[in-house]
Amino acid sequence: MSAPRTTSTRAAVGALLRKELLLERKVPQLIPAMALFSVVTFVVFHFGLQRRVLEGELAAGVLSVTLLFAAMLGANRLFVADKEEGGFDALLLAPVDRTALFIAKVIAFLAFLVLLEIVMVPAFAILLLGPTPSAAELAQLVAMLALADIGIAIIGTLVGALSIQTRARDLILPLIALPLLVPVIICLARGIAPLLADTGAATLAGRWPAVLGLYDLIFGLLAYAVFDFLLDD
Repeated sequence: MSAPRTTSTRAAVGALLRKELLLERKVPQLIPAMALFSVVTFVVFHFGLQRRVLEGELAAGVLSVTLLFAAMLGANRLFVADKEEGGFDALLLAPVDRTALFIAKVIAFLAFLVLLEIVMVPAFAILLLGPTPSAAELAQLVAMLALADIGIAIIGTLVGALSIQTRARDLILPLIALPLLVPVIICLARGIAPLLADTGAATLAGRWPAVLGLYDLIFGLLAYAVFDFLLDD
């Protein structure tokens, strides 16, 4: 009996994911808004700090915080179309596992964050970054950003689904999501700080990816477990 349900869930995830990606491609909203916000933030830091270049902990902090707040823009709009066009009601009536929506949204949001960073990281390097990371340091930076993206996508999707049910979603989402994402941003900033220093770093400190990966796993399982009940409410 479990095989048909698994197949149905996978098919639902695929259909919902295609819908999310096609909608963003036809009517771009999230990616342009997040990319524009990040570039403008870097310009503000460039002139506000009155420094031509940044390195080390300061560079890591600026990059991490900018990613966080740009992601909040995307999370705030992640479920708007479903709410306004009756997507939630259609999913509740469909004979599929409701967590398919959560999985599809997380994957789509993760893809949006990757596309954001394709624009954001080069803009950061041009406007603010002092030292040029080596190929090894760049690979470690990408790995840390990927772990951070997973945590942001999971928490952003969960809180976005919760806040869309309220009238004050623009206020509720950051109030709930930001405290939950503080550990993600701390681990990201601490982990990439040596990679952005003038002296460079031979290897990435293992504790920060480990803590970030564990945090992603815990919240991923928690969000998967409660999402079904969240839609019922």
